[in-house]
This record gives sequence, C-alpha cells and structure tokens, in this order.
Amino acid sequence: MDTPAPLLTAAADPGNAVGRREWAGLSVLALACLVYSMDLTVLHLAVPQISEVLRPTSSQLLWIIDVYGFLVAGLLLTMGTIGDRIGRRRLLMVGAAAFAAVSVIAAFAPTAPVLIGCRALLGVAGATLAPSTLSLIFTMFRDPGQRSIAVGVWVGSYSVGGSIGPLAGGLMLEHFWWGSVFLLAVPVMLLLIVLAPRVLPEFRDPDAGRLDLISAALCTGAVLLVVFGMKQAAQDGPGPAALGALVVGAAIGAVFVKRQLTTAEPMLDLRLFRLGSFRTALTINMVAIFVAFGYALFVGQYFQLVLGMSPLRAGIATIPAGLGFMIGSQLGPRIMKVMRPAYMIGAGMAMAAAGLLLLTRITATGGVELTVAASLLVSFGLAPVFGITTELIVGTAPPEQAGAASGLSETGAEFGGALGISILGSISIAIYRSQLDVTLPYGLPDNDARAARDTLGAAMEVARNLQGKVGGAVADAAKHAFLTGMHLTAAIAAGAALLLAVIAISRLRHVPPG
Repeated sequence: MDTPAPLLTAAADPGNAVGRREWAGLSVLALACLVYSMDLTVLHLAVPQISEVLRPTSSQLLWIIDVYGFLVAGLLLTMGTIGDRIGRRRLLMVGAAAFAAVSVIAAFAPTAPVLIGCRALLGVAGATLAPSTLSLIFTMFRDPGQRSIAVGVWVGSYSVGGSIGPLAGGLMLEHFWWGSVFLLAVPVMLLLIVLAPRVLPEFRDPDAGRLDLISAALCTGAVLLVVFGMKQAAQDGPGPAALGALVVGAAIGAVFVKRQLTTAEPMLDLRLFRLGSFRTALTINMVAIFVAFGYALFVGQYFQLVLGMSPLRAGIATIPAGLGFMIGSQLGPRIMKVMRPAYMIGAGMAMAAAGLLLLTRITATGGVELTVAASLLVSFGLAPVFGITTELIVGTAPPEQAGAASGLSETGAEFGGALGISILGSISIAIYRSQLDVTLPYGLPDNDARAARDTLGAAMEVARNLQGKVGGAVADAAKHAFLTGMHLTAAIAAGAALLLAVIAISRLRHVPPG
C-alpha cells in the first residue's frame, strides 16, 4: 500500500498567500493553548476548598497540584513524535476530546485519589496539545513574516492563559463549588473539535516508521524522574529521594540518547543539536523560562500572604503582566523585520532583568504598584524572546520533524520551569528558614515554630491562631524572611537574564533580521 502524502492547505505552498482559513485556524489553536496553560494555574485557588471537602493528605494534595505538570513534561516529546506519524490534527482532536471528558469527571471527583487520577489523565491529554499546535502553525504559515506573527500569537495565548487562570478560577469559586474550575475547559475543547476539520490542515510524515515504544518509554521515564527530582529538591531539599530520582533519570536519559544514535529509525534526530542556532535557541528558551519562574514563583504569595489580598484581587493584579506578554509577543515579529534576533533577545532580557531588580525594592508594608510595574517589564521583555527562540528551534528542523522539534522545545521549557522552581525555590526556602531561626519570638511552642519555618502560608496560619503581640511578631518575622529570600532570588534571576543577553548577542548575531 502506498503511504499517503501529507495533507496541506494552499498556505503550505510558499508561493501562495495565507488566507482567512489559516488565520481562523490560528485562533482555534490559540484557544487550545490558552486552556492548556490556564489548567496549570486555575487549580491553585481551589486548594483550600479541595482540602476541606476531599480531605486529602499532604502528599495527596501535592500530587493533585503537580501530577498534571509531571505528565505533560514527560510526554511532550513522545506526543510530538506520534503526531508526526498519525497526523497532527488528528492527535490534537483526540487530545481535545479526552481533555473535555476527563475535565467533567474531575469536576465531580468524589475522593482525592480519583482527582489525582483525573489530573494525571489531563496531563496525558494536555501533552498532545502543545506540540500539535506549534507544529501545525509551522505547517500553515510558510512565509517567515506571517509565521513570526503566528508564533507571537501562540506565545501570547500561553501567557494569557497563565495570567487569567487565577482570575477565572477566583470568579468561578466565588459562585460555585471547587470542581467548577475544571469545567472552564470543556466548551473550548468542544469548539476545537467542531472547528478543527474546517480550518486546520492535516500533516503527517510520509516516511515515518513505527513508533519506537522502547524509546518513548525511556524518554518519558527520564523526563518524569528528572522533573520529579527537581521539584522534590525544591520542596524538601536535596534529600535521598530527590537525588535518587535525578541520578536514575539521568541514567535513563543517557540510554535514550544512545538508542537514538544507533537505531535505524530514531524517535528524535539528534543531529539537530549539531546546528549552532538550534542549540543556542533551545538553551536561551529554557533559561528564559527559568528567569520567568524567578519572579512568578513569589509574586502570588507576596500579593496574598504578605499584603493580604484576596485571591480575586491578586488575580486582577496579574492582568497587566498578561497584557505585557500579549503586546510583547505581537510587537516582536514587527520589530524583528528591521532588527537582528540577537539584539532583540538581548534587549528583551535586559528589560526583564530591570524588572527583576525592581522586585528587590518591594517591602512588607506596600508594593502593589511596584510589583505590577516589575511584572509588566519582565513579561514585556520575555514575550518576544519566547517567540524568537521557539521559531529558531522548530524552524531549523525538517518539516516532517516539526512535531518532534516542537515537543523538544516544550520539554526544554518544562525543564526550565522545573529548574526555576528547584534552584530558586530551594534558595528561597533556605534563606526563609535561616532568617526565622533567629527572628521568631522567644518561647514559641515547638509545634508552632516548626510550622512557621515550613512555609509562609503555615506561618501566617500560626500567627492568626496566636493573635495578639506574639501573633503579630510571628507574622512580621515570616514576611520579612520571605521578602529576604524573594529579593535574593530575583537578583539571581536578573543576573541570569543579563547573561542570556550576552550569550544571544555573541552566538546569534549572524542570524539576519526577519
């Protein structure tokens, strides 16, 4: 039987202009990305209600929050490769249907273990969305200028989703039960299933062989273990569990790399790493995500726990940062027509560094305006960086490997986020605990002292229970210890941003404008 040729719209021909169908398709893909990103943050505000109704253990609550990101990170590369083989639109529609169905089940989960299982399945479905949407964009938009605009929309949809997640969750929780936050995804996914056959092209690799299940298992296992180890180190420090997961994950990753170099039909063509622009862009993209987590990790806690803002008000305060991502991601392609990518990345990272340095000036008595301004600078600076590096990563790959390359891009981003949480989170926790060792009120009961040293949220709960002068002293000590850690980690992230600016200008200055 003859292998079917790739199915493309007219826009795939470089000689044809992109029509309304492709732009309509881009809007559908952007909606999918928005929901995927929103699901990473929308659950955070529902945690108190989930704890009250389902009564999960501390370990179960951690898995409810984290298992979605774990499965997404572990399966991105595999799903990108599957999309290249079975069809990217088909994989996107299957993932959207699964996402909608599991979201409904999660909304009415009767127990914590059922909710953990639903979150895991949502991670599997979510892993189909990111590489499918990005690789379809590279199939639909072959003109470099139009593709840059499309990638900018793609980046902006992720940042908007992450920003409106807390706001949308806060609005739902004001009127409905905790499970209502999961239902936000259902109408969007159903709309995607209806519109995708009408506005999205299909593409598959005509020469793809069978999926190497051993390679897929090795890749998934390596990523899951490394990300788990990083997050475990951020939560509890570099203990045996974290170090063991990192070592085993790295060993499995080495076996995966060796298999890709020796098998006749590799899941990922590692020759891509021979391309200097590919390597540099992937590194910059990953570390830029690290920098983004350098401030996002703390801003929400600062608004709610230090300044005492409600979840809804804290969500509203994140809107300017989302707008900054939207505007920056759309301006980037236009500026890139006349400016080399190296200088755009350098300018963007310098702007992000300036915003991070502003965060080192906020205090416990007020700093909403300064924090909003800092977040706006960071988001506006990083948005074009994500778009440019994503385009360089996927654009250097052959069309038939766009799914795998986009999966690799997303996996690198997940690693960057995990590194940000692990490294910056561990530094912040260490500073927080060392500060409280000397600033907590003398004579505080041992149980209360241990709880206060655990997290800022626990410290504020202890302060509320104690009340009076002692409670006020605990709250003040915890807030100042948290801010000390936040200031230092923001400064470290600013240094990383400036280093990236130098790397981009020195390694990518040969890439021309446009």
